[in-house]
Amino acid sequence: MPSTTEGVVVDAERLQRLKEAAYRIRTNALVQGEVQGQGYIGQALDIADVLAVLYTDQLRLRPEDPEWEDRDRCLLSIGHYAIALYAALAEAKFFPLEELETYATDDSRLPMSAMASYTPGVEISGGSLGHGLTIANGVALGLKRKANPAFVYNILSDGELNEGSTWEAAAVAAHHRLDNLIAIVDFNDQQADGKSSQMLGMDPVEAKFASFGWIARRVDGNDIATVLTTLEDLRTVDAAQPRVLIADTKLGKGVDFLENREKLHFMTVAPEEWTMAHDRLKESSQS
Repeated sequence: MPSTTEGVVVDAERLQRLKEAAYRIRTNALVQGEVQGQGYIGQALDIADVLAVLYTDQLRLRPEDPEWEDRDRCLLSIGHYAIALYAALAEAKFFPLEELETYATDDSRLPMSAMASYTPGVEISGGSLGHGLTIANGVALGLKRKANPAFVYNILSDGELNEGSTWEAAAVAAHHRLDNLIAIVDFNDQQADGKSSQMLGMDPVEAKFASFGWIARRVDGNDIATVLTTLEDLRTVDAAQPRVLIADTKLGKGVDFLENREKLHFMTVAPEEWTMAHDRLKESSQS
């Protein structure tokens, strides 16, 4: 029987598979975080549902051949979310799960900020915000000119929308009618200096993207069924326009004491808290 979430109907078996993948991605993130005792844990937990949909359902990939020409490209503009991306790439079998335990250590293929030259499945080197959507434009335009049907996904943060270059890229994408481009904004209302809404609020963000000529959808980014059906709709909609999914997410999702911790952008977790974090995550996944 299908399951319904906020009016969205998804096959129950498919939905359960995605929920289990999201749980494993969150677990993978905690495994990495424990290596350093700190990191961008909150972001990894908040975006896990989106990554589960992408890397276990939507993206056309060949983990055994990361350079496959017809693959969909998923560009992580926000390089500090690498801990989340590695968690998803391990789930998708781009490298062994055991390698997560080398996160951010000397000679690891998993540096703290994602780098394309180091890690299988990483498409661009992230870091300075505001570059990702511009690169995605170039990749999408190149694919169209080669008549390659692959899609380009670009994961951004709400704080990154403060960068003017992001909106320049948004204008360019609409001008070139890049209907093979889907941006995903992790709207968690947090950046390095505090809440994004207090630093430089971007709402109404859907209207801003629409005014630039994009098809914009805003959803609960921790509702897997809605994320899945919305991404499918954005991929198949018949319009010569770029598309954007704005995903409202909760930092630390699934680990209650991290969800409520102050200053969540980069967090330190005490040694005795890691086991508790795994236990709370397991409990929340079963509720």
